[in-house]
Amino acid sequence: MGQFDLNTDAALAQLNWEELSKTPGAEFAEIIGDLVSLTGVAGPFAIAGGFSNLLLKVRRLAGASYGSNLIYVITAVRDDLVTLSECGEELRGRIASLPTDPKFVEAISALALRAMHTSVKNRLERLARIVVNGVKEGDLEPESLDDMMRAAAELKDADIVLLGKICDSQGYLIRERNLSTTNWFGNVQSYWNEFVNSGALDASKHLVYRSSFSRLESHGLIQKFREITTAGVGLEPYALLGEGLRFYERLRGLAVKE
Repeated sequence: MGQFDLNTDAALAQLNWEELSKTPGAEFAEIIGDLVSLTGVAGPFAIAGGFSNLLLKVRRLAGASYGSNLIYVITAVRDDLVTLSECGEELRGRIASLPTDPKFVEAISALALRAMHTSVKNRLERLARIVVNGVKEGDLEPESLDDMMRAAAELKDADIVLLGKICDSQGYLIRERNLSTTNWFGNVQSYWNEFVNSGALDASKHLVYRSSFSRLESHGLIQKFREITTAGVGLEPYALLGEGLRFYERLRGLAVKE
C-alpha cells in the first residue's frame, strides 16, 4: 500500500482534529513555523534535514506517522507558489512577504489540520490549491478559507466534476450582476433545461447524481430551488450559488503569464 492508500477512518481514530487542536500551542506553532518556511520559493526545497526534523516533530506531537501528508501538501503549496511567482512582479512581491503575513500563517495552520484528516492525494492537492489561489486573489480570510477547505477535503472527485459542469452552464448568471431576482429564477430554469437536454447528465445515473447534489448543497455551493421533476432525468433543478463558482474557480489551475 502507498502512503496515500491509508484508510481515512483508521487515520482519524489515531489522530483527530480535536486532539491536535488541543496540543500545546508552542509545539504546534513551531511546526507551523517550519511549514511556512518550507513554502519559500527561493532556493532548493528538497532539504533532507528539514524534512526529517519536521517529520520527527509531527510524529512526536501527534503520535502518528502522518507527517508524510503534511510534507505532500506543503510541497504542493510550494510548487504552486513557484508557478504563481511567474505571473508578475506584484505577485512575486506578495509571495515574498508571506512568511510575515499572519493570515497566511493561519491558513497554513488550517491546512495542516485538514491534511491530518485525509490521506487522499487529490484532496490534499485541492487543499493546497485553495490556499495558493487565495494568495493569488489576495483573499486569505479565515472564515471563507475554512469553508472552502472543508469542502475540498470532504467532496468526492465526482462531486467536483458535476460542480464544474454546473459552473460551465450557469457561471454567466453569477457573473452578470444586474439580473433581477425574477429574471434569475427564470434564467436558472432555462439554463437548467438546456443543461439537461444537452446530455450533460446520464439519466441512468440519477441516483449517483442525487448524492453529489446533496453533498454540494450541504456545503452551500448549489441550491435546489423548485420541487419539480425534470423530464427524462428525474432530478429537481439546482441553481449555482456564488460560493459554488468561487470555490470551483479556486480549484482551477494557475495561469502563468507575465
